[in-house]
Amino acid sequence: MGTSWSLRQAIRARKRVERSEVRRFTARQRRRRRNTWISLSAVLVVAIAAIATAYSPVMAVRTITVEGARLVNSDGIVNDLQSQIGTPLPLVDQRAIKASLVKYPLIQSYTVEAVPPSTLVVRLVEREPLGLIAADKGFALVDAAGVTLRASEKRIDGFPIIDTDADPESKGFQAAVAVLRALPDDVRATVDSVTATTRDDVVLVFADSGAEVRWGSAEESAEKARILAVLMESYPPDTVSLYDVSSTENAVVKPR
Repeated sequence: MGTSWSLRQAIRARKRVERSEVRRFTARQRRRRRNTWISLSAVLVVAIAAIATAYSPVMAVRTITVEGARLVNSDGIVNDLQSQIGTPLPLVDQRAIKASLVKYPLIQSYTVEAVPPSTLVVRLVEREPLGLIAADKGFALVDAAGVTLRASEKRIDGFPIIDTDADPESKGFQAAVAVLRALPDDVRATVDSVTATTRDDVVLVFADSGAEVRWGSAEESAEKARILAVLMESYPPDTVSLYDVSSTENAVVKPR
């Protein structure tokens, strides 16, 4: 009898423990679900508020600024993009912006940034004018890729004539461009012309003195530009008829 009664007591105690564990587990589940719903509701409220704010008149474009414009008329760009004024920042028409900016050949690339609450920033990377090539009616100012940035009946001051095959893919044009880009700005500004028929026969002529630079190959142009700058300090162009930097190991200066 004692053993049977003890067994029943043990069974009842175990059931009480099990029921208690079930209640605790159920309570934890309820708390977990409640906390989850509270978190989701908070996120949803924040998302709805953010969307409502982003698309509200408060976040509409009121100001357009252009950065990076040196040669491009920034006022003209702002005027061209007036259609975006009043548009919510997330709804700015990127295709319309592109259609406006492709009209400017000086623009190489651009990015558009929405700056809350109401500013649209257009950042430009301009093409770098490098030299002049002969055109049907005068000259074309081109960049290193051969893109025409400006046409003129007369020669444009401050830029050398690139006397090569006008095809930007030709070896002569690419060699001439590589050499011009390697020159320091102050040296390039004094160059009257650069000629090349291949990649290995580049020749420069200075504007005032007529001194010639036999460059040779466009390879090692950075080192050749450094050597030329040093030679010009010691032997100014008006005292020299020829600088030969075709060999970086044996540069030659020929006096007048």
